Amino acid sequence: MIEQSGTRAAYDAVAGRYAELFSDVLDTLPVERAVLAAFAGLVDGPVADLGCGPGHLTAHLRSLGLDAFGVDLSPEMIALARQAHPDLRFDVGTMTALDLGNDAVGGILASYSFIHTPPADLPVVFAEFARVLAPGGHAVLGFFAGDDPEPEPFDHRVALAYRWSPDSLMTLLSQAGFTEVARLRREPHEGERPFHHVHLLVRKGCGEAVQIP
Repeated sequence: MIEQSGTRAAYDAVAGRYAELFSDVLDTLPVERAVLAAFAGLVDGPVADLGCGPGHLTAHLRSLGLDAFGVDLSPEMIALARQAHPDLRFDVGTMTALDLGNDAVGGILASYSFIHTPPADLPVVFAEFARVLAPGGHAVLGFFAGDDPEPEPFDHRVALAYRWSPDSLMTLLSQAGFTEVARLRREPHEGERPFHHVHLLVRKGCGEAVQIP
């Protein structure tokens, strides 16, 4: 079992403030809205917003016509999500052992939610994504980009996080059975961290993925 108690406690502690800051953040992010719109046009079936936080992206996916639900490690975040969006489903859970059946969803959104995962453990997360995603299903992964082939740790303020080279991250996704459909890289906006933002749109193949013990 991957130790996640520190990340859970850190996000529980800031859940209220986080919701205040980010619940309407998509209003200022046209690029991200475009990525989610493209994703919505490709997905067939339920969509899991993994690391959903206070549920703002889950609600946006529902507004795009998707059967979306959210999962988050933080019970406090899930409580806020249920309060803000009582018509949607939100569950406490971990990306390393999702309470979902094999091939259970048609799409996955992981928006900056795996950045706290220690690099050695990330293959476990991506193998779990591949397990629950139906063959031919799509996933969108958002993260802070780095130029070094090796993941770069940085102080995220909430919990230690990592920047990833898109190519290095795509190598791990390929090993889990995903193929790249598109990638989008944007400059940071004023007030954001001075890091590039990347979204990878990937598709699960129909063959055998690499199994992670």
